[in-house]
Amino acid sequence: MDWDEYSEWGKHIAAWGAEYHKTLRERPVRAATKPGEIAAQLDKAPPMQGEDMSAIMADFEAFVMPGMTHWQHPRFFAYFPANAAPPSMLAEQLVNTVAAQCMLWQTSPAATEVEGVMIDWLRQALGLAEGYTGVIQDSASSATLSAVLTMRERATGFTGNREGLSGKGHLRVYCSGEVHSSIDRACWVAGIGQDNLIKIATNGPRIAMDPVALEKAIKDDLAAGHTPAGIIAVTGGTGVGASDDLGPILAIAKKYDLYTHLDAAWAGSAMICPEFRDDFWTGVDGYDSIVFNPHKWLGAQFDCSVQFLHDAAPQLNTLKIEPEYLKTSGEAVTNYSEWTIPLGRRFRALKLWFLIRSYGLEDLQSRIRNHVTWTQELCDAIRALEGFEIVTEPILSLFSFRCPGDDAMQQRLVDALNDDGRIYLTQGMFEGRKIIRVAVGQFDCAREDVMAVHETVQDIWETIR
Repeated sequence: MDWDEYSEWGKHIAAWGAEYHKTLRERPVRAATKPGEIAAQLDKAPPMQGEDMSAIMADFEAFVMPGMTHWQHPRFFAYFPANAAPPSMLAEQLVNTVAAQCMLWQTSPAATEVEGVMIDWLRQALGLAEGYTGVIQDSASSATLSAVLTMRERATGFTGNREGLSGKGHLRVYCSGEVHSSIDRACWVAGIGQDNLIKIATNGPRIAMDPVALEKAIKDDLAAGHTPAGIIAVTGGTGVGASDDLGPILAIAKKYDLYTHLDAAWAGSAMICPEFRDDFWTGVDGYDSIVFNPHKWLGAQFDCSVQFLHDAAPQLNTLKIEPEYLKTSGEAVTNYSEWTIPLGRRFRALKLWFLIRSYGLEDLQSRIRNHVTWTQELCDAIRALEGFEIVTEPILSLFSFRCPGDDAMQQRLVDALNDDGRIYLTQGMFEGRKIIRVAVGQFDCAREDVMAVHETVQDIWETIR
């Protein structure tokens, strides 16, 4: 392909993309293919000669698109959203075109400096205290792993990377039972181990970690000769939106000199609305590490996860490695590859710059407020269905319910809803029972899309009960 042909196909794909988004409501949300169907249509061996782009695009339409679940569909209420606002998509086109590897300041000064400014824009937008710096990670999983590694190194006097963990005893990390599975995985990868991730009981309407039980677990571990390393709190847990009381947890952490990480991957975006901060953000200042995902609820193209750091030095002391070929001479600069596990880095900050400038905080706030309001309306409508139970009340834009019947019936309803195609929901577990989750947050959804959940649940329930 030459550059003239590239230009023509670029226009074609841009037009295709606009039409795709404008017609999403006409498509079933979830792919309806069976395992192996897509692979069976692809050639079994690579072509020896190049093919015309028109043939490739035709096969894309015929083979690939029927197997795609449409995450940008306004009736996608499963998992959490992974949004892609148009300005963010355009920024990604530019990033893909320039194709820079932004690992060091000198390998792309603009990428580094825009990232620093975007981190501070978001710090201000979320109401975090001055002094927080940060870095853009690919996902909250990477940010959490970075924080857990930092906990490990800090607890071992920064000797773990050099000496290994043999002979250093049991390092303990504390969290609630409502944390995302990425916290478990981070403890696996960091060498801390599943058995040393201590999950604390939750209680109250926000399903918050019990501070009394937390402190008792720390005291018990100290008495047993173990080494407490850190605490992971959550604001807006994946399952049902569990949100810890941040102030008391931070006070305990300071009392025992423990490193703290706050997982606000989904709900952190809502903190651009000041009215939500009293309930979910009080006590946040002082946490050593905080992560939230602009690619979930704020409209940034996946992947884009922001990790704020109260003091970057411990994470740098954990992750920084500087062979001669990566050294930067001259004035002191920031090299963000030293703040993260991967060396290679994309120019993720550009989409944040485009997104925030295109909409402004007021527009982004309005979308989130609408989602929260519509979620409560939907919850009340589901509550009114005969025999239905609201299991967890809305926490921001997430709630869960059960239909009449046992756990098998919950799964049967979820499967029937998703096979129907009008909406997409997921199941979960809470307090030993299967639940049906509703997570509102697709960037362009409207009230009618959210209320379609009620209509669809009602219709499908009539056919299966």
